[in-house]
Amino acid sequence: MKKLNLVNLFAHADCVQTLPAGHKIVKQGDPGEHFFVVLDGQADVIINDLVVEQMGAGDVFGEMTLIDAGPRSATVVAKTPCRVAIVDEKRFLFMVQQTPHFALQVMHVMAQRLRRRTS
Repeated sequence: MKKLNLVNLFAHADCVQTLPAGHKIVKQGDPGEHFFVVLDGQADVIINDLVVEQMGAGDVFGEMTLIDAGPRSATVVAKTPCRVAIVDEKRFLFMVQQTPHFALQVMHVMAQRLRRRTS
């Protein structure tokens, strides 16, 4: 599978924010309207007060809420100052339609996370 460089893809987008260390980016159980691409920095993924994954440049999170409209399955906190691209549903659907490799990459991430949680 061809892997897209998501940092380059979103680096100059108008949806980029810089967040301080300790900032709670999303909270488990909350509704969501965006997914995120980490452009720089590190973030912890926390489920039920346990860090289950660390995110870095090029990683994505929050994609499930755009697919099934369900609540956030985890809390994500900036471990270091982070630059993130905040992607709404309209942009997400555009990316899925116009860049099939983007959709495959998101599905690959979801499959990997599911395998880690169930094995």
